[in-house]
Amino acid sequence: MKNISIHCILFLLFVQSTVNAQQFTASIKGFVKTQTQQSIAGSTIRVGKINLSTDENGYFELKNITERSITMNASAVGFQKLAKTIVLKPGENSINMELIADQKEIEQVEVFGRTKVQEVNRQAFNVTAVDATKLYNTTMDISSALDRVAGVRVRESGGVGSNFNLMLNGFNGDQIRYFIDGIPMENFGSAFQINNIPINIAERIEIYKGVVPVWLGSDALGGAVNIVTGDRMTSYVDASYSFGSFNTHRTVINAAHTTKSGLFFQLNAFQNYSDNNYKVTVEAADINTGAYAESATLKRFHDTYHNESIIANIGVVNKPYADKLLFGIVLGKSYKEIQTGARMQTVFGGRHNRGTTVMPTLKYKKNDLFVKGLNLIVNANINLGTEQNIDTVHARFDWYGNKKQLDGPGGESSYSLYKFKNNAGIVNANLTYKISDRQSIFLNDIFNTFKRQGSDEVNPQNANYEKSKLSQKNVLALGYQYDVKDRYSINAFLKHYNQHNVSGASEMKKDLSKIGYGMALSYFINPALQLKGSYELTTKMPTPEELFGDVINYEGNYNLKPEKSNNYNLGILYSFHLDIDHRFALMANGFIRNADDFIYQRLNNNQTLYISDNRDGVQSAGGDLDLRYSFKRWFNAGLNVTYQKVKNLQKVEPGYTGISPLYKFEMPNIPNTFGNVDASVTLHDFGGKANQLSFGASMLFVRQFWMYWPGLGLTDKEAKKLQIPEQISFDANIVYAIHNGRYNIAIEGKNLTDKRLVDNFSLQKPSRGFYINLRYFLNK
Repeated sequence: MKNISIHCILFLLFVQSTVNAQQFTASIKGFVKTQTQQSIAGSTIRVGKINLSTDENGYFELKNITERSITMNASAVGFQKLAKTIVLKPGENSINMELIADQKEIEQVEVFGRTKVQEVNRQAFNVTAVDATKLYNTTMDISSALDRVAGVRVRESGGVGSNFNLMLNGFNGDQIRYFIDGIPMENFGSAFQINNIPINIAERIEIYKGVVPVWLGSDALGGAVNIVTGDRMTSYVDASYSFGSFNTHRTVINAAHTTKSGLFFQLNAFQNYSDNNYKVTVEAADINTGAYAESATLKRFHDTYHNESIIANIGVVNKPYADKLLFGIVLGKSYKEIQTGARMQTVFGGRHNRGTTVMPTLKYKKNDLFVKGLNLIVNANINLGTEQNIDTVHARFDWYGNKKQLDGPGGESSYSLYKFKNNAGIVNANLTYKISDRQSIFLNDIFNTFKRQGSDEVNPQNANYEKSKLSQKNVLALGYQYDVKDRYSINAFLKHYNQHNVSGASEMKKDLSKIGYGMALSYFINPALQLKGSYELTTKMPTPEELFGDVINYEGNYNLKPEKSNNYNLGILYSFHLDIDHRFALMANGFIRNADDFIYQRLNNNQTLYISDNRDGVQSAGGDLDLRYSFKRWFNAGLNVTYQKVKNLQKVEPGYTGISPLYKFEMPNIPNTFGNVDASVTLHDFGGKANQLSFGASMLFVRQFWMYWPGLGLTDKEAKKLQIPEQISFDANIVYAIHNGRYNIAIEGKNLTDKRLVDNFSLQKPSRGFYINLRYFLNK
């Protein structure tokens, strides 16, 4: 009887364990990435007899696993295979697979797996994506990388921290919108702009020309730039420091850590410093003796710039209620001395401005919300930082650095200690529903608020500073996509723009409302040859800076009207090879932009400040071409060229009767032909296995263009003074990467021939300079 009882107990325990085993189910999800944290789209995941491919973000998910221990294999063309044995827990499990590049396989294969950058370029939109990870060992900022893209010209008024104006297919300034991970950057402040953000922050940069997709939204007249930092959910440290000419120093620290429980920490910190004391060639007069020099070469003496910024995030990832939920803060400060006004003839020696950024942030992302295929992204932030214009030195300066003190209180321009807060906030919600493998719908809404309040302790009686300047804008967009991968794609969308403005000085209220729409089509003749076309009727509302000014070098114009444009694009994307060693990639685009009430930048009536104004009509037409070539894995070269003609279509000008003599003239201060050439040689396993030595060089070319309206009846000598001459500059670099890029050193030379380079109204850029960059990268 006792034996029967023991046997019964053992039998019941066996049944219970069998039931428990039968009840075990688990799921696993994650990403397949490179060592530099780039997503690998189309890579293969194999578990037992189950095979699946990662999506365009390198993401995979496998459900209903009944085994507690599995072996997962990951593979992709051009990478070494990876196998991991994983002990699963019941429910959801997360794992990332990191593949190492297989250089031998890259040399042998004929067809490459596509990177995320390549996938972005294959959209129906006219878009160019830049792989930022290849530039991590340089001293570049985001704007420097953009300046190498076909159709793009980044125009700066000086050295590090100077004002910049990005031109895209003839449109520029605020006609181009900037995003970071799809979040508008309109309220980030002076301490956080694309010309002081280091390239190491980004994984890639996407440039949308003319037609902007729904998921970015906003009111972009000429295109958009999206800085993608990537979902680096692993633990890593990436630190670099560079120093060089004009006492220039840059430091970057990027770090993140994810715990096994899904707690996520992220830190991005960077600083820039430069005296910007490079030489310029100017007309100079000694304010003490009156001695005049028509062409004097002198150093800038009041142009120091520095900024410090920190982006910190903490939150959770891979939870049932959120794939990502992050609370963060952006902190920054900047100091900028002002050497000149809008032209080189105006010299300052005491004016400067300071800015701070204090911006709490919220980021939320959830895929398969409530139902499979419904994805939600929500972002919100508000900048509570301040800006201050300081002009309290009552004196005059010349280019020799001489100072002539004046009696009484005053300033060099306007005697000001004006300090203000823009209280600029943004809420962005993006909802995507994937109806099927081929069909998706998108809904995106962006709300911007701006409320400038300020005071000036040396001008307390000035009521204009005391009254708030308010601007609120909302852009709602709805889109539909039908996509058959590598065959054809159809995108259609509708947008509604609304803006409410209140002028501080007159308390005038103005409400504006517009409708826009567009579509983007692409067709693949074969997987390597794509034709694409797109169109959009778009509107851009006046920005707060255009309406109210920046109290430094920009005068406001509250009477500005919204500008609209019919944008057309036609393009081709073609990859081909002569044999296994010689490979080519061609991207060519033609464009037309027909704009009404075009907002452009000109000098104000006394030629000391910039001001925005409307023109009845402006047309920009042209094309750009980008050609890349590679030989095996050690030589790469590229060429891009852009031609654009931006014409004035306003028939009637103030002060003229009949048709204006400027009708159909080219718009001033806009280059029409420019391009880049670059080449690099890479020596693998140089000085040791997994080490790499690279040599690179690049050239920038800008054809001469009119600084002001082309003159009528001028002599050749008079006309020459109104032109910005042809410009050619050369840069070069040497990069040595050790131990698969863990330790890196780079030496760069910029403007090697020491040419006089100018962009806006002859404001000169830095002369020849040399820089060293040290970088350390560790990834776990």
